[in-house]
Amino acid sequence: MLDWSQALTEATEITEGWTRELGPGGAIVLFDRDGIQEALGGGLAVIEHGLPFTPDTTNRLASISKHILATLLLLEGVPLDAPLGNWLEDLPEALAQVQLGRALDMSGALPDMMEVLWQQGSPFTASLGRDEIGAVLRRLPGLNAAPGTEMAYSNTGWRLGQSILESRTGVAYRASVAGLVGPLGLPIRFVNDESEVVPGLATGYWRGETGWRRGRYGPHFSASGGMAGSAAGLAGWASALLAGRAPLAGMLEKLTAPRHFVDGSESAYRLGLVSSRLGDVALVGHGGSLPGYRNHVLMAPALGVGVVVLTNREEDALWPALRVLAALLGQALPAPVQGAPLGLFAEDEGLFWAEFTPDAISVMGGYERLVSDGAGGMRSLPAYLDIRLRHAADDVVEGMIGGMRRRLTRVPPTPLDASLAGTWRERSFGVEMAIRADGTARMPWAGGVGVESTLTPLPGGRALADLMHGPWRHRPCLCLQADGSLKLASHRARVLQFDRIAKGATT
Repeated sequence: MLDWSQALTEATEITEGWTRELGPGGAIVLFDRDGIQEALGGGLAVIEHGLPFTPDTTNRLASISKHILATLLLLEGVPLDAPLGNWLEDLPEALAQVQLGRALDMSGALPDMMEVLWQQGSPFTASLGRDEIGAVLRRLPGLNAAPGTEMAYSNTGWRLGQSILESRTGVAYRASVAGLVGPLGLPIRFVNDESEVVPGLATGYWRGETGWRRGRYGPHFSASGGMAGSAAGLAGWASALLAGRAPLAGMLEKLTAPRHFVDGSESAYRLGLVSSRLGDVALVGHGGSLPGYRNHVLMAPALGVGVVVLTNREEDALWPALRVLAALLGQALPAPVQGAPLGLFAEDEGLFWAEFTPDAISVMGGYERLVSDGAGGMRSLPAYLDIRLRHAADDVVEGMIGGMRRRLTRVPPTPLDASLAGTWRERSFGVEMAIRADGTARMPWAGGVGVESTLTPLPGGRALADLMHGPWRHRPCLCLQADGSLKLASHRARVLQFDRIAKGATT
């Protein structure tokens, strides 16, 4: 039996905490197939002006936007098994051969443009238009991996999906979105970038050392994350999906239909929605994150209910959504991990690494919360990346991460491999970095300015750089290749390759 009263109590505790803090806040909305059942807000939408955050406050939806593009592509009848090159003629050959469906379900191995740009030294606060990002995309030297072998989060497929929809329909994406949500009476709109004026938009904030600071994200959003709307509006959209109200009849089933890797195994990531479980209830949902904004929507389709959590604060939104939904469904929250490994782990060779904290894992820089799997192992919830691991031996963890089997060994204290030292130039874009024998490096940043990083050595000619920008941290792996080159890679972007241009580095 659904317990709306207990769910409201849980939501009230969360929102009242935001209000007591006198900082940024958010809204929590509970809904079913018939519409909104409970809605409340707390905290401030704009700290500077003391404006409260309510269920009707407009917020950036960020990556929750993705499944709306998928809906439009499905309604248009765009074939998901066709390669991207069928519509986009000027893509690099490797990208052109990726099927649209794989580009959308994150198994297409498309490098994520934000991280490619960051690795070249272009910060995510830089204002970059659609054409400027597209020009870099069309110079990418290849893919992160073989398509269909693993799930690795990337916004690039959704950026290209927008272009495909527009080329197919001859209609600007903003107009397609308006045509879809307008008949449903929903206040959701597509926004190109952060400079566009959005009436009533909450300001995004992140917590700095001296207090709350405004979040910034300069690049063109694209359909991967460009929607803006209120928590009530998003709940209305999700309610229509659950009910299959026109024009969304049967759409949720299509969006959440199983997607498979090339080995036939099933992926938790579908078409802009993630499949998971809470106790014995199947869930689907998705998060959204931009600097200063964190959101999550979760639905239990079989029971016809769900919850939206939208916030303008740089803090996890998945766990609050789970707390409220668990109270509604009468399900226990996942148990914490017992005896989780702590510290840095890596495969014996190659780019792959992970770092464990007591209740979370960073997979090549991609964060997921870990819980007990009930059988002595650990799993992600997941927000995006499906993870299932267990101890194989002392200091060894193995299992599945994003559909790929991994065996990770604890990284011992390791000196920096002397062969990493030198000055290196990237093959496709020409940026340079300098690695010093003392374990420091000057990484590409803001043209020729550069940024300093202290490296964390890994065995076998590898090291992790550490780059902070605003609230976000980026830790690409530098890995010597058999041909003497150096690859720079993160979970989302693994295509930049550097050649040595000088031995040693002192600058």
